[in-house]
Amino acid sequence: MIAFESYIELLSQLIAVPSFSREEGPACDVLEAWMTAQGVDNYGSQYPLRRVGNNLILEEKGRGDGRPVLLLNAHIDTVRPAASYTRDPFKASLEGDCLYGLGSNDDGGSLVALLAAYLELVQKPQPYRLIYTATAAEEVCGREGMDEVLPLLGPVTLGIIGEPTKMQMAVAERGLMVLDCVAHGKSGHAARGEGVNAIYGALPAIEWFRSYVFPKVSPWLGPVGMNVTMVQAGTQHNVVPDACSFVVDVRPNGMYANEELLALIQAALPSIEIRARSTRLGSSHLPEGHAVVSRGLSLGLSAFGSPTCSNQTLCPFPTLKIGPGDSARSHTADEFILLSEIRRGIDVYVALLDGLVINP
Repeated sequence: MIAFESYIELLSQLIAVPSFSREEGPACDVLEAWMTAQGVDNYGSQYPLRRVGNNLILEEKGRGDGRPVLLLNAHIDTVRPAASYTRDPFKASLEGDCLYGLGSNDDGGSLVALLAAYLELVQKPQPYRLIYTATAAEEVCGREGMDEVLPLLGPVTLGIIGEPTKMQMAVAERGLMVLDCVAHGKSGHAARGEGVNAIYGALPAIEWFRSYVFPKVSPWLGPVGMNVTMVQAGTQHNVVPDACSFVVDVRPNGMYANEELLALIQAALPSIEIRARSTRLGSSHLPEGHAVVSRGLSLGLSAFGSPTCSNQTLCPFPTLKIGPGDSARSHTADEFILLSEIRRGIDVYVALLDGLVINP
């Protein structure tokens, strides 16, 4: 087996290479070279290590053998460093148990811990077939990452999404849908009181978004969140506006598909033109009785609902978000992760997944 110290050296190398979203090429080169040097293809791989754009795929043998597929995923890209950094964000600095550097916590710890878990789990027969992916463009929800990889994998039964959660189980995650709405009226002279004021037409709809509560409430995330965040109308003070546009930020709660929510909102507000910029960033929800949740609870892990988006939003199959590190450190200056967190992360991943029976 590969020594723990080698994974930390890999993470240090990745920190040293800028890997901003859509600029992950050099970091992907580093990861690919390390995996090739370690001979990961010899760990029961279906294919040689595959690279698609700036994404890497490591797949266990047995495609088509009838076993359900378990996907392990973490992302390569990082946000840009905050201006308040007091350290070189691209210099891995180890001080005691702390490894400092941009991307160490989000998402380097999960990236190496999931890789270590994959290489350990495939050493013996499992009731599922494993796939490990390291993907790009997560921080910007770009199409260069999971959207490129998922069509190549075939049906996936369960996904483990590595993100810093203190190795607790995010069993639900909010999605995102942005709505562009327009209330239409008729222009006229304000002094004469002519026309139909589109602003007044928009007010009942804005109030509906403020006050309406969808009936399905998540035990982890609460109700669907809806907030009107931008309003624009009018051209000058003495013209009654014939259009009032506004933007609504919708945060699904795992109980509705985005397309379903959009249809319900349009039906409730038929006089308003409503269009979604995209419906691809869906929410997720795992029932407490799901096999992986039950196993985690038996190991003493806790379950919670996550307000932050991850690659879960792009997965059309059940997913669990869990990884070493702390989400509160993500996107902050002087980002760090503890080596003990990574070591525990590997151990928990293996304990959580070894022998796990998941229904296809």
